[in-house]
Amino acid sequence: MPAHFWWSEHMLAALSSWHMGRVIYAYRTHPIHGGQPIAQKRVAYWLDLTQAQLSRIETGPAPELLTKLIRWARVLRIPAELLWFKMPAGSTLDEVNRNDFLRAAAAVTATAAASPHSLLQMLNDTRLTEIPARVGTAEIEQLRAASDLFAGWDALYGGGLVREVVAAQLRVAVSYLRAGCAPKHRNGLYSAVGALSHTAGFMAFDACAHSDAADMFDLALKCAEEADAWQLRAKILSSMARHRIWTGKPKDGLRLTQKAFLYSDRLTATERAMLYTTQARAHGKLGHVQAVTTAVGRADDQFSHSRPTEDPTWMNYYDTAQHAGDTGHALFDIAVHGKFGSEARRRLGTAVADHTADAERSRTISMIKLASLTMSTGDPDEAAEIGSIAIARAAGLKSMRAAEDVHELRSYARHAGRAFDQVPAE
Repeated sequence: MPAHFWWSEHMLAALSSWHMGRVIYAYRTHPIHGGQPIAQKRVAYWLDLTQAQLSRIETGPAPELLTKLIRWARVLRIPAELLWFKMPAGSTLDEVNRNDFLRAAAAVTATAAASPHSLLQMLNDTRLTEIPARVGTAEIEQLRAASDLFAGWDALYGGGLVREVVAAQLRVAVSYLRAGCAPKHRNGLYSAVGALSHTAGFMAFDACAHSDAADMFDLALKCAEEADAWQLRAKILSSMARHRIWTGKPKDGLRLTQKAFLYSDRLTATERAMLYTTQARAHGKLGHVQAVTTAVGRADDQFSHSRPTEDPTWMNYYDTAQHAGDTGHALFDIAVHGKFGSEARRRLGTAVADHTADAERSRTISMIKLASLTMSTGDPDEAAEIGSIAIARAAGLKSMRAAEDVHELRSYARHAGRAFDQVPAE
Protein backbone atom coordinates (compact mmCIF):
# COMPACT_ATOMS: atom_id res chain seq x y z
CA MET A 1 0.00 0.00 0.00
CA PRO A 2 1.19 3.59 -0.65
CA ALA A 3 2.45 5.83 2.13
CA HIS A 4 -0.73 7.88 2.40
CA PHE A 5 -2.67 4.69 3.14
CA TRP A 6 -0.69 4.04 6.34
CA TRP A 7 -0.56 7.66 7.49
CA SER A 8 -4.28 8.27 7.00
CA GLU A 9 -6.40 8.98 10.09
CA HIS A 10 -8.29 5.75 9.36
CA MET A 11 -5.18 3.58 9.79
CA LEU A 12 -3.43 5.65 12.47
CA ALA A 13 -6.47 5.40 14.74
CA ALA A 14 -6.38 1.61 14.46
CA LEU A 15 -2.61 1.40 14.90
CA SER A 16 -2.73 3.59 18.01
CA SER A 17 -5.09 1.05 19.63
CA TRP A 18 -2.30 -1.59 19.68
CA HIS A 19 -4.90 -4.15 18.59
CA MET A 20 -3.91 -6.11 15.46
CA GLY A 21 -7.50 -7.17 14.86
CA ARG A 22 -8.57 -3.54 14.58
CA VAL A 23 -5.62 -2.84 12.31
CA ILE A 24 -6.62 -5.68 9.98
CA TYR A 25 -10.23 -4.50 9.96
CA ALA A 26 -9.12 -0.93 9.18
CA TYR A 27 -6.90 -2.29 6.41
CA ARG A 28 -9.80 -4.16 4.84
CA THR A 29 -12.26 -1.26 5.09
CA HIS A 30 -9.97 1.63 4.13
CA PRO A 31 -11.62 4.17 1.75
CA ILE A 32 -8.75 3.62 -0.68
CA HIS A 33 -10.53 0.44 -1.77
CA GLY A 34 -13.25 2.55 -3.36
CA GLY A 35 -16.01 1.86 -0.88
CA GLN A 36 -15.76 -1.91 -1.42
CA PRO A 37 -13.97 -3.53 1.56
CA ILE A 38 -11.57 -6.36 0.93
CA ALA A 39 -13.41 -9.55 1.81
CA GLN A 40 -12.61 -11.04 5.19
CA LYS A 41 -12.18 -14.43 3.56
CA ARG A 42 -9.53 -13.07 1.20
CA VAL A 43 -7.45 -11.41 3.93
CA ALA A 44 -7.79 -14.53 6.09
CA TYR A 45 -6.22 -16.51 3.25
CA TRP A 46 -3.29 -14.07 3.10
CA LEU A 47 -2.75 -14.50 6.85
CA ASP A 48 -3.08 -18.30 6.76
CA LEU A 49 -6.28 -18.18 8.83
CA THR A 50 -9.85 -19.28 8.40
CA GLN A 51 -12.51 -16.61 7.99
CA ALA A 52 -13.93 -17.55 11.40
CA GLN A 53 -10.52 -17.17 13.03
CA LEU A 54 -10.03 -13.72 11.48
CA SER A 55 -13.50 -12.65 12.58
CA ARG A 56 -12.65 -13.56 16.18
CA ILE A 57 -9.31 -11.70 15.94
CA GLU A 58 -11.00 -8.55 14.60
CA THR A 59 -13.73 -8.46 17.25
CA GLY A 60 -12.13 -10.15 20.25
CA PRO A 61 -9.37 -9.20 22.70
CA ALA A 62 -6.12 -7.82 21.31
CA PRO A 63 -3.82 -10.66 20.12
CA GLU A 64 -0.64 -10.74 22.19
CA LEU A 65 1.46 -13.61 20.79
CA LEU A 66 4.46 -11.78 19.33
CA THR A 67 5.31 -14.38 16.68
CA LYS A 68 1.83 -14.01 15.17
CA LEU A 69 1.91 -10.22 15.35
CA ILE A 70 5.24 -10.18 13.52
CA ARG A 71 4.02 -12.60 10.85
CA TRP A 72 0.82 -10.63 10.17
CA ALA A 73 2.73 -7.34 10.08
CA ARG A 74 5.07 -8.84 7.48
CA VAL A 75 2.21 -10.12 5.34
CA LEU A 76 0.44 -6.75 5.36
CA ARG A 77 3.76 -4.90 5.05
CA ILE A 78 2.98 -2.50 7.86
CA PRO A 79 5.76 0.11 8.23
CA ALA A 80 7.83 -0.88 11.23
CA GLU A 81 7.86 2.64 12.70
CA LEU A 82 4.07 2.52 13.12
CA LEU A 83 4.06 -0.73 15.09
CA TRP A 84 3.83 -0.97 18.88
CA PHE A 85 6.24 -3.92 18.93
CA LYS A 86 9.73 -4.33 17.56
CA MET A 87 10.26 -6.25 14.33
CA PRO A 88 13.28 -8.59 14.20
CA ALA A 89 16.42 -7.43 12.43
CA GLY A 90 16.05 -7.69 8.68
CA SER A 91 12.30 -7.02 8.80
CA THR A 92 12.43 -3.37 7.80
CA LEU A 93 10.13 -3.89 4.77
CA ASP A 94 12.31 -1.87 2.40
CA GLU A 95 9.81 -2.25 -0.42
CA VAL A 96 7.14 -0.27 1.45
CA ASN A 97 6.84 3.45 0.73
CA ARG A 98 7.42 5.41 3.95
CA ASN A 99 6.96 9.03 5.02
CA ASP A 100 9.87 11.21 6.10
CA PHE A 101 7.76 12.69 8.86
CA LEU A 102 10.58 14.54 10.54
CA ARG A 103 11.68 16.33 7.39
CA ALA A 104 8.12 17.30 6.63
CA ALA A 105 7.63 18.62 10.15
CA ALA A 106 10.80 20.68 9.91
CA ALA A 107 9.60 22.13 6.61
CA VAL A 108 6.14 22.96 7.90
CA THR A 109 7.57 24.68 10.99
CA ALA A 110 8.73 27.48 8.71
CA THR A 111 5.25 27.81 7.16
CA ALA A 112 2.98 29.55 9.65
CA ALA A 113 -0.03 29.43 7.31
CA ALA A 114 -0.06 25.64 7.06
CA SER A 115 -3.43 24.06 7.86
CA PRO A 116 -4.03 20.62 9.42
CA HIS A 117 -5.19 19.34 6.04
CA SER A 118 -2.12 20.65 4.22
CA LEU A 119 0.14 19.25 6.94
CA LEU A 120 -1.33 15.77 6.66
CA GLN A 121 -1.24 15.98 2.87
CA MET A 122 2.42 16.93 2.97
CA LEU A 123 3.12 13.94 5.19
CA ASN A 124 1.22 11.68 2.83
CA ASP A 125 3.09 12.93 -0.22
CA THR A 126 6.58 12.58 1.26
CA ARG A 127 8.65 9.42 1.14
CA LEU A 128 10.24 8.11 4.30
CA THR A 129 13.88 7.19 4.55
CA GLU A 130 15.07 4.40 6.79
CA ILE A 131 15.69 5.14 10.43
CA PRO A 132 19.40 6.01 10.41
CA ALA A 133 22.04 3.69 11.78
CA ARG A 134 23.55 6.70 13.54
CA VAL A 135 21.85 9.78 14.87
CA GLY A 136 23.51 13.17 14.75
CA THR A 137 22.79 16.89 14.81
CA ALA A 138 20.42 16.85 11.83
CA GLU A 139 18.11 14.20 13.28
CA ILE A 140 18.10 15.88 16.70
CA GLU A 141 17.15 19.23 15.17
CA GLN A 142 14.37 17.55 13.19
CA LEU A 143 12.99 16.02 16.38
CA ARG A 144 13.05 19.43 18.05
CA ALA A 145 11.31 20.99 15.06
CA ALA A 146 8.60 18.31 15.20
CA SER A 147 8.08 18.93 18.92
CA ASP A 148 7.82 22.71 18.46
CA LEU A 149 5.46 22.30 15.53
CA PHE A 150 3.02 20.07 17.35
CA ALA A 151 3.18 22.09 20.55
CA GLY A 152 1.96 25.00 18.44
CA TRP A 153 -0.87 22.93 16.95
CA ASP A 154 -1.82 21.79 20.44
CA ALA A 155 -2.05 25.36 21.76
CA LEU A 156 -4.08 26.52 18.77
CA TYR A 157 -6.52 23.65 18.24
CA GLY A 158 -6.28 21.31 21.22
CA GLY A 159 -4.84 17.85 21.68
CA GLY A 160 -7.42 15.89 19.70
CA LEU A 161 -6.46 17.14 16.24
CA VAL A 162 -3.35 15.17 15.33
CA ARG A 163 -2.71 13.20 18.51
CA GLU A 164 -2.51 9.84 16.75
CA VAL A 165 0.03 11.18 14.28
CA VAL A 166 2.21 12.53 17.08
CA ALA A 167 1.97 9.23 18.96
CA ALA A 168 3.15 7.41 15.85
CA GLN A 169 6.01 9.87 15.45
CA LEU A 170 6.97 9.36 19.07
CA ARG A 171 7.46 5.65 18.36
CA VAL A 172 9.88 6.63 15.59
CA ALA A 173 11.69 9.01 17.95
CA VAL A 174 12.08 6.32 20.60
CA SER A 175 13.61 4.01 18.00
CA TYR A 176 16.30 6.69 17.50
CA LEU A 177 17.46 5.97 21.04
CA ARG A 178 18.50 2.50 19.85
CA ALA A 179 20.57 3.91 16.99
CA GLY A 180 24.25 4.75 17.24
CA CYS A 181 24.98 8.21 18.64
CA ALA A 182 28.23 9.99 19.41
CA PRO A 183 28.66 10.75 23.14
CA LYS A 184 28.61 14.49 22.44
CA HIS A 185 25.12 14.19 20.92
CA ARG A 186 23.65 11.79 23.48
CA ASN A 187 22.16 14.37 25.85
CA GLY A 188 20.75 16.36 22.94
CA LEU A 189 19.05 13.26 21.56
CA TYR A 190 17.47 12.32 24.88
CA SER A 191 16.34 15.92 25.42
CA ALA A 192 14.73 16.05 21.97
CA VAL A 193 12.90 12.75 22.49
CA GLY A 194 11.85 13.93 25.95
CA ALA A 195 10.45 17.20 24.56
CA LEU A 196 8.48 15.35 21.88
CA SER A 197 7.17 12.87 24.45
CA HIS A 198 6.08 15.77 26.65
CA THR A 199 4.20 17.33 23.73
CA ALA A 200 2.51 14.00 23.00
CA GLY A 201 1.69 13.59 26.68
CA PHE A 202 0.09 17.01 26.95
CA MET A 203 -1.95 16.33 23.82
CA ALA A 204 -3.20 13.11 25.43
CA PHE A 205 -3.96 15.02 28.64
CA ASP A 206 -5.95 17.60 26.67
CA ALA A 207 -7.85 14.78 24.98
CA CYS A 208 -8.51 13.23 28.44
CA ALA A 209 -6.68 10.07 27.36
CA HIS A 210 -5.26 9.93 30.85
CA SER A 211 -3.49 6.57 30.73
CA ASP A 212 -1.65 7.58 27.54
CA ALA A 213 -0.76 10.94 29.08
CA ALA A 214 0.73 9.32 32.18
CA ASP A 215 2.83 6.90 30.11
CA MET A 216 4.13 9.62 27.80
CA PHE A 217 4.93 11.98 30.67
CA ASP A 218 6.83 9.17 32.41
CA LEU A 219 8.85 8.55 29.24
CA ALA A 220 9.53 12.27 28.88
CA LEU A 221 10.74 12.51 32.47
CA LYS A 222 13.07 9.54 32.09
CA CYS A 223 14.59 11.09 28.95
CA ALA A 224 15.04 14.50 30.61
CA GLU A 225 16.72 12.98 33.66
CA GLU A 226 18.91 10.78 31.48
CA ALA A 227 20.07 13.93 29.67
CA ASP A 228 20.50 15.99 32.88
CA ALA A 229 18.11 18.47 31.25
CA TRP A 230 16.93 20.20 34.42
CA GLN A 231 14.83 22.85 32.73
CA LEU A 232 12.97 20.32 30.60
CA ARG A 233 12.57 18.14 33.69
CA ALA A 234 10.90 21.01 35.56
CA LYS A 235 8.47 21.63 32.68
CA ILE A 236 7.55 17.93 32.47
CA LEU A 237 7.01 17.66 36.23
CA SER A 238 4.81 20.76 36.11
CA SER A 239 2.67 19.18 33.40
CA MET A 240 2.55 15.90 35.31
CA ALA A 241 1.42 17.80 38.40
CA ARG A 242 -1.31 19.61 36.45
CA HIS A 243 -2.46 16.26 35.09
CA ARG A 244 -2.69 14.77 38.58
CA ILE A 245 -4.55 17.85 39.85
CA TRP A 246 -7.00 17.63 36.95
CA THR A 247 -7.67 13.96 37.63
CA GLY A 248 -8.50 14.59 41.29
CA LYS A 249 -5.12 13.97 42.91
CA PRO A 250 -3.96 17.41 44.12
CA LYS A 251 -1.67 15.95 46.79
CA ASP A 252 0.23 14.10 44.07
CA GLY A 253 0.36 17.40 42.21
CA LEU A 254 1.97 19.10 45.20
CA ARG A 255 4.52 16.31 45.52
CA LEU A 256 5.48 16.53 41.85
CA THR A 257 5.72 20.32 42.00
CA GLN A 258 8.01 20.09 45.01
CA LYS A 259 10.17 17.64 43.07
CA ALA A 260 10.32 20.13 40.19
CA PHE A 261 11.76 22.79 42.50
CA LEU A 262 14.91 20.65 42.96
CA TYR A 263 17.83 22.70 41.61
CA SER A 264 15.48 25.66 41.10
CA ASP A 265 18.57 27.87 40.93
CA ARG A 266 19.12 26.38 37.46
CA LEU A 267 15.69 27.54 36.32
CA THR A 268 14.71 30.92 34.91
CA ALA A 269 12.35 33.30 36.69
CA THR A 270 9.61 32.40 34.18
CA GLU A 271 9.99 28.71 34.95
CA ARG A 272 9.82 29.32 38.69
CA ALA A 273 6.66 31.41 38.16
CA MET A 274 5.14 28.49 36.23
CA LEU A 275 5.91 26.11 39.09
CA TYR A 276 4.40 28.41 41.73
CA THR A 277 1.17 28.69 39.71
CA THR A 278 1.01 24.89 39.52
CA GLN A 279 1.55 24.71 43.27
CA ALA A 280 -1.23 27.27 43.76
CA ARG A 281 -3.62 25.16 41.62
CA ALA A 282 -3.04 22.15 43.86
CA HIS A 283 -3.61 24.16 47.04
CA GLY A 284 -6.77 25.61 45.50
CA LYS A 285 -8.22 22.14 44.94
CA LEU A 286 -7.42 21.33 48.55
CA GLY A 287 -9.09 24.54 49.81
CA HIS A 288 -5.88 25.94 51.32
CA VAL A 289 -6.71 29.64 51.00
CA GLN A 290 -3.55 31.04 52.59
CA ALA A 291 -1.31 28.64 50.66
CA VAL A 292 -2.98 29.62 47.39
CA THR A 293 -2.46 33.34 47.88
CA THR A 294 1.12 32.79 49.05
CA ALA A 295 1.97 30.71 45.97
CA VAL A 296 0.27 33.22 43.65
CA GLY A 297 2.26 36.04 45.29
CA ARG A 298 5.51 34.13 44.77
CA ALA A 299 4.54 33.44 41.16
CA ASP A 300 3.89 37.15 40.59
CA ASP A 301 7.23 38.04 42.13
CA GLN A 302 9.12 35.59 39.94
CA PHE A 303 7.25 36.65 36.81
CA SER A 304 8.16 40.27 37.46
CA HIS A 305 11.77 39.21 36.86
CA SER A 306 10.97 37.22 33.69
CA ARG A 307 13.45 37.57 30.83
CA PRO A 308 12.01 35.77 27.79
CA THR A 309 15.37 35.73 26.01
CA GLU A 310 16.70 33.51 28.81
CA ASP A 311 13.88 30.97 28.58
CA PRO A 312 14.02 27.67 26.65
CA THR A 313 11.81 27.43 23.57
CA TRP A 314 9.12 25.35 25.30
CA MET A 315 8.48 28.31 27.67
CA ASN A 316 7.65 30.73 24.84
CA TYR A 317 3.95 30.28 25.59
CA TYR A 318 4.28 31.64 29.13
CA ASP A 319 3.66 35.34 28.58
CA THR A 320 1.67 37.92 30.57
CA ALA A 321 -1.66 36.49 29.38
CA GLN A 322 -0.67 32.93 30.30
CA HIS A 323 0.50 34.02 33.74
CA ALA A 324 -2.75 35.89 34.34
CA GLY A 325 -4.77 32.88 33.20
CA ASP A 326 -2.82 30.34 35.24
CA THR A 327 -2.99 32.39 38.44
CA GLY A 328 -6.67 33.12 37.77
CA HIS A 329 -7.31 29.39 37.46
CA ALA A 330 -5.44 28.82 40.72
CA LEU A 331 -7.66 31.35 42.50
CA PHE A 332 -10.86 29.98 40.93
CA ASP A 333 -11.38 27.16 43.41
CA ILE A 334 -11.28 29.47 46.44
CA ALA A 335 -13.11 32.26 44.58
CA VAL A 336 -16.24 30.14 44.03
CA HIS A 337 -16.37 29.82 47.83
CA GLY A 338 -16.26 33.58 48.35
CA LYS A 339 -12.51 34.22 48.65
CA PHE A 340 -10.68 36.62 46.30
CA GLY A 341 -13.39 36.45 43.65
CA SER A 342 -12.73 39.91 42.18
CA GLU A 343 -9.02 39.15 41.88
CA ALA A 344 -9.69 35.85 40.13
CA ARG A 345 -12.10 37.53 37.69
CA ARG A 346 -9.60 40.31 36.99
CA ARG A 347 -6.84 37.84 36.13
CA LEU A 348 -9.05 35.63 34.00
CA GLY A 349 -10.35 38.72 32.19
CA THR A 350 -6.78 39.81 31.47
CA ALA A 351 -6.01 36.38 30.00
CA VAL A 352 -9.08 36.52 27.76
CA ALA A 353 -8.22 40.01 26.54
CA ASP A 354 -4.48 39.55 26.06
CA HIS A 355 -4.01 36.02 24.68
CA THR A 356 -2.83 36.07 21.08
CA ALA A 357 -4.51 34.14 18.26
CA ASP A 358 -2.03 31.25 18.50
CA ALA A 359 -3.17 30.52 22.08
CA GLU A 360 -6.85 30.02 21.24
CA ARG A 361 -7.30 27.07 23.58
CA SER A 362 -5.92 28.97 26.59
CA ARG A 363 -8.05 32.00 25.76
CA THR A 364 -11.19 29.87 25.45
CA ILE A 365 -10.61 27.90 28.65
CA SER A 366 -9.97 31.12 30.59
CA MET A 367 -13.19 32.57 29.14
CA ILE A 368 -15.16 29.49 30.21
CA LYS A 369 -13.72 29.73 33.73
CA LEU A 370 -14.52 33.46 33.86
CA ALA A 371 -18.13 32.71 32.87
CA SER A 372 -18.40 29.98 35.52
CA LEU A 373 -17.00 32.24 38.22
CA THR A 374 -19.27 35.12 37.23
CA MET A 375 -22.26 32.79 37.14
CA SER A 376 -21.40 31.49 40.60
CA THR A 377 -20.55 34.75 42.37
CA GLY A 378 -21.59 37.63 40.13
CA ASP A 379 -24.19 38.68 37.59
CA PRO A 380 -25.86 35.72 35.79
CA ASP A 381 -26.76 37.93 32.81
CA GLU A 382 -23.14 38.98 32.36
CA ALA A 383 -22.04 35.38 32.85
CA ALA A 384 -24.50 34.21 30.19
CA GLU A 385 -23.10 36.73 27.72
CA ILE A 386 -19.52 35.63 28.36
CA GLY A 387 -20.46 31.97 28.42
CA SER A 388 -22.31 31.95 25.13
CA ILE A 389 -19.23 33.33 23.37
CA ALA A 390 -16.97 30.86 25.19
CA ILE A 391 -19.12 27.87 24.24
CA ALA A 392 -19.09 28.95 20.60
CA ARG A 393 -15.29 29.19 20.71
CA ALA A 394 -14.97 25.82 22.42
CA ALA A 395 -16.92 24.19 19.59
CA GLY A 396 -14.01 24.97 17.27
CA LEU A 397 -11.44 23.19 19.45
CA LYS A 398 -10.45 19.55 19.71
CA SER A 399 -10.02 19.76 23.48
CA MET A 400 -11.78 17.48 25.93
CA ARG A 401 -10.55 19.67 28.78
CA ALA A 402 -12.42 22.60 27.27
CA ALA A 403 -15.47 20.38 26.79
CA GLU A 404 -15.40 19.36 30.46
CA ASP A 405 -15.09 23.00 31.50
CA VAL A 406 -18.17 23.75 29.39
CA HIS A 407 -20.00 20.97 31.25
CA GLU A 408 -18.98 22.61 34.53
CA LEU A 409 -20.22 25.98 33.26
CA ARG A 410 -23.60 24.52 32.36
CA SER A 411 -23.80 23.08 35.88
CA TYR A 412 -23.22 26.53 37.42
CA ALA A 413 -25.80 27.94 35.02
CA ARG A 414 -28.44 25.42 36.10
CA HIS A 415 -27.87 26.36 39.75
CA ALA A 416 -28.38 30.00 38.76
CA GLY A 417 -31.56 29.16 36.89
CA ARG A 418 -30.07 29.81 33.46
CA ALA A 419 -29.92 27.58 30.37
CA PHE A 420 -27.23 28.31 27.83
CA ASP A 421 -29.20 26.63 25.09
CA GLN A 422 -31.54 29.63 25.30
CA VAL A 423 -28.73 32.13 24.85
CA PRO A 424 -27.58 32.74 21.27
CA ALA A 425 -23.82 32.37 20.72
CA GLU A 426 -22.01 35.20 18.94
